[in-house]
Amino acid sequence: MRVKDLQTSDVRAVSPDSNLATAAQIMWDCDCGVVPVVDVGQTLLGIVTDRDICIATATRSLPPANLVVRDVMSTAEVHFCRPEDDVRTVLATMGRHRVRRLPVLDRDSKLVGIISLGDLARRADYRSGAEVPAAELLDALRSISTPAAVPAHA
Repeated sequence: MRVKDLQTSDVRAVSPDSNLATAAQIMWDCDCGVVPVVDVGQTLLGIVTDRDICIATATRSLPPANLVVRDVMSTAEVHFCRPEDDVRTVLATMGRHRVRRLPVLDRDSKLVGIISLGDLARRADYRSGAEVPAAELLDALRSISTPAAVPAHA
């Protein structure tokens, strides 16, 4: 099965200059935990997560409307997939990089969707030849859920 068969295509995004309240409202309205950050041409620049928003507002003691996405978004190594990618490739990427969602980019690197672990889980099956192999989904979930090494504090 291909990503295009499972992805959410009507993805809402924000610009780097949007405020965190706008990103949080999109998450609330769309029942999601991540919003892609794009430029005017829909080129992916990064992502902002619900965790990014919580940590930023708690540590900066400012309301979300006074903080901009650019200051908290993740830009380093934003992993993505293509609509024609096989779901097994997506599961491996998610597990390897410990991410629960991947933006879907077309050949011109424009945002065309997002695929989540939930999208894959709803189609997972243990039957031989399953379109989304449950064992591979479980392997990815184990990798994602394994705590990262926490650096010792001096």
